[in-house]
Amino acid sequence: MKKIVQGLGAALLVLVAYLLLWPIPIQPVSLPVPAQPGYVGVHAVNTKLANLQMIDLQGEVGPEHIAFGPDGKLYTTVVSGNILRMNADGSGQEVFANTGGRVLGFDFDAQGNLIAADSFKGLLAIAPDRKVTVLTDAVNGDPIRYADGVVVAPDGKMYLSDASMRFAPKDWGGTFESSVLDILEQAATGRIIEYDPATKVTRVVAKGLSFANGVALSQDGKHLFVNETGRYRVWKMDVSAKDLDVKQPNPQATVFLDNLPGYPDNLMRGLDGKIWLGFAKPRNPVADKLMDKPFLREVTMRLPRALWPVPKSYGHVVAFTEDGKIVADLQDPTGAYPETTAITETKDRLYVHSLHAHGLGWLAK
Repeated sequence: MKKIVQGLGAALLVLVAYLLLWPIPIQPVSLPVPAQPGYVGVHAVNTKLANLQMIDLQGEVGPEHIAFGPDGKLYTTVVSGNILRMNADGSGQEVFANTGGRVLGFDFDAQGNLIAADSFKGLLAIAPDRKVTVLTDAVNGDPIRYADGVVVAPDGKMYLSDASMRFAPKDWGGTFESSVLDILEQAATGRIIEYDPATKVTRVVAKGLSFANGVALSQDGKHLFVNETGRYRVWKMDVSAKDLDVKQPNPQATVFLDNLPGYPDNLMRGLDGKIWLGFAKPRNPVADKLMDKPFLREVTMRLPRALWPVPKSYGHVVAFTEDGKIVADLQDPTGAYPETTAITETKDRLYVHSLHAHGLGWLAK
């Protein structure tokens, strides 16, 4: 019996030492967060996003970003690294390009080039003849580690979110894994970058964001709307800002939508002045409570992933106007279509972006 007790004691000491001392990749920062607003008011629970119609992607997974090109075709990026091109109804599918990395957001410039935020390679241009060119992969010698969202302005300038300067997907197991690490750490190293193809100059517009994600332009082209995924909010900032640190008050960057009910992901301009925003996941009460407890987040990192406070699946997209009014809220509490990251709107359909769905979901309007 004595040996058994000694053995259990030794095992317990090893377990405690592991939970307290085992090396982990994050250095958590304390962040008190406001109480969750819950699904009330304009976000009251509904099922308007349930029972989506599906386009079979022929084995491809995760239509993370969806947009129509100047050729009238629907383009989408998927987990395999392919960029698919098809007709609006899903017919005529083909692989348009594969950069050898992982393209997340993209847009088209006036010349018909697909401008891609490749999370492994930086900002790329893919010509109609499928030639791939690296436009920029660094700012003042500092690598762009996690290119995420991109939008092309009418004057040709390109605005790119570099989600994290700490966790590059190519080094940390992919886009999802590195995003989890960045949000758990809360060092807020995300930034917004401008690339001017006329001068080939790359500069920082703003920094200090906790996982900088979706980017959209205001209708007048003077402001950017930016999703800060790790802190449940949307910023509005001047495109003319230079190396602005959002951690310090500045009239050139203000919180536009705050304390949202989930992790905001992508932003897409819709019809009639709307901007669509998707939530990859709803907020988790346990995860929120851990935000101001760095030590407990360290311990959590050492637990099996099955014990992490991972938010449940919950489909949720909203649309807002530039005056901050929520004008649409679509939900599916079952989460049947996982990680709804945005909406691409046409006159007769809403196409639903997703990180991991096995197909492309859409709703008739």
